[in-house]
Amino acid sequence: MTQNQDSNNQNISQAVFIFAHGAGADSSSEFMQSMAKLISHPDIEVVLFDFPYMLKRQQTGKKSPPDRMPKLLEAYKQQILELGKGRKIFIGGKSMGGRVASMIADDEQVSGLICMGYPFHPPGKPDKLRTEHLQSLRTPTLILQGTRDPFGKPDEVASYDLSPTIKVQWLENGNHSLETLKRSEISTEESWQIAAKFAQDFILNQL
Repeated sequence: MTQNQDSNNQNISQAVFIFAHGAGADSSSEFMQSMAKLISHPDIEVVLFDFPYMLKRQQTGKKSPPDRMPKLLEAYKQQILELGKGRKIFIGGKSMGGRVASMIADDEQVSGLICMGYPFHPPGKPDKLRTEHLQSLRTPTLILQGTRDPFGKPDEVASYDLSPTIKVQWLENGNHSLETLKRSEISTEESWQIAAKFAQDFILNQL
């Protein structure tokens, strides 16, 4: 299922940004919908989609675990095939969605990759890294990460051997969904706006 966030941009925008959800919440979540609206621009069409396991969950009402990686990769590639003709393609996602996108970015020869809350490792398991393919990534990449994210905090990420094509932008006091604490100087809404502006500028600077 594909959801075009801005039909006025379809076919006239210079770029399409395909943005995939994380493991637990689908494309209708507040985070996904807010980011899509904030990143949207006359030159950027933002498209959300749901992986097969999430479509099944919507149809049956029963929770099911994410599909295995090969099926997730194939579903993402299908979105690129359907949406990327004639425009620059940018891909990415939240958490798991960003990880899936990062694994196909080079092969699909996309213009850029944007990951929000990248799952560098499972919470509490900093030795189980998911970074091997990031060492040789050739695609220009922006990772937007909260400083409180249990999937990868600043001191941990600083020690990783990441490709020079990857820029990690930290969101102060942000958690895995870039949400801030109530006592923080900036609100969650402001944190999301800042993250979206980084993402939007990353795309526009490559057009």
